[in-house]
Amino acid sequence: MTPPAEPDAVVRLCRAVALAGLIALIVLGLAWELWLAPTGRGTLALKVLPLVFCVGGLWRHRMYTYRWLALLLWLYFMEGVVRATSDRGLGAALAVAEIALSLVVFAAAGVYIRRRLRHAPAQPAQAGA
Repeated sequence: MTPPAEPDAVVRLCRAVALAGLIALIVLGLAWELWLAPTGRGTLALKVLPLVFCVGGLWRHRMYTYRWLALLLWLYFMEGVVRATSDRGLGAALAVAEIALSLVVFAAAGVYIRRRLRHAPAQPAQAGA
């Protein structure tokens, strides 16, 4: 069995952008719901919990996490669109920031996934499969 290849510069850059954007999205969600423009008692801050679970997988180059995150981000994008069109003032500005961060992380994850799949070694055919 050959050891996994070292990620190339584009893959490392995409991981850095995805990680930075993901952490920024977590911080934005917490700050938004706890201090800046809280909705209710702040329990909506729990919405960032699924994102927290993704940080470790992105750090360790787990393809499954990148794929899962690329789907999960659309929930945050949709929340941002709804709140950008329904909230006023600071809440609307925070929603626009959430939309932008969701798109940045999605783009970085998408490029990461495509690049890793393009440079993946060919899998040998399984006997009897």
